[in-house]
Amino acid sequence: MKDLISISDLSTGDIAELIQKAQDIIANPDRYCEKCRRKKLATLFYEPSTRTRLSFEAAMLELGGSVIGFSQASSSSASKGESVADTARTVSCYADIIAMRHPKEGAPLVAAEACPIPVINAGDGGHNHPTQTLADLLTIYREKGRFDHLKIGFCGDLKFGRTVHSLITAMSRYEGVSFVLISPEELRVPEYIRSDVLGKKRIPYKETDNWDDMHDLDILYMTRVQRERFFNEADYLRLRDVFILTAERLKSAKPDLCVMHPLPRVNEIERAVDSDPRACYFKQVLNGKYIRMALILKLLGID
Repeated sequence: MKDLISISDLSTGDIAELIQKAQDIIANPDRYCEKCRRKKLATLFYEPSTRTRLSFEAAMLELGGSVIGFSQASSSSASKGESVADTARTVSCYADIIAMRHPKEGAPLVAAEACPIPVINAGDGGHNHPTQTLADLLTIYREKGRFDHLKIGFCGDLKFGRTVHSLITAMSRYEGVSFVLISPEELRVPEYIRSDVLGKKRIPYKETDNWDDMHDLDILYMTRVQRERFFNEADYLRLRDVFILTAERLKSAKPDLCVMHPLPRVNEIERAVDSDPRACYFKQVLNGKYIRMALILKLLGID
């Protein structure tokens, strides 16, 4: 595997290998602090990001490598009209690996096809965000010790949430997994998820606009209603506060529920939930750094 564009590029064996490597990095950080010495990561971020960009940069620095790149399209030659393919081909002359975020779906794939070095999709529009999914998977594994026989609830914006689409795709490969999809009708998962992922694999799922199934969930994955994914401001304002997770609502949940969120949070999780031991979203952030370290090593062919 040269690049990571979609979570589907990884087999379950690849995922297990990455998680094992991340676990070893957590347990033995000194063993990895010079693994990428004299290697350079280029972060090509055409839209704003805090966690993902800094996570990639922290990952490379902790591996002993260095980082170059840009954090917005206006500070790159894209502002002059340069194509994604030409930018990637040019950057491949300076770096050993690229992490790219772009508002247009498919842009990282275009970059990967144009240049000889590995390209990691760090998010493309509402399509894919495979390294966030890897962070999610590492969090699930560290909290639950398994991927099979879990009941997973997704709540909020399930239509535009690329993290939701990628995690459903990844978890649908494991035995005994089922989903509860909690959202207003306007923000339900896309048809291709229902048909091509859940339908074809005959995976049990339920679509609902209420919290009635909260009591038997193993994982609850919250998402924000994203202003930037709406064409109509009125629709955004009408739907943004529909589902808010409160400490009161958690009283009906399992004592070992794992509450996740890809962040940034706006108001869809009440601040009082942060002190609940079931809140795992800041653990996800840290796990994202470790799994990206493991991925960088894998794509660079470094043990």
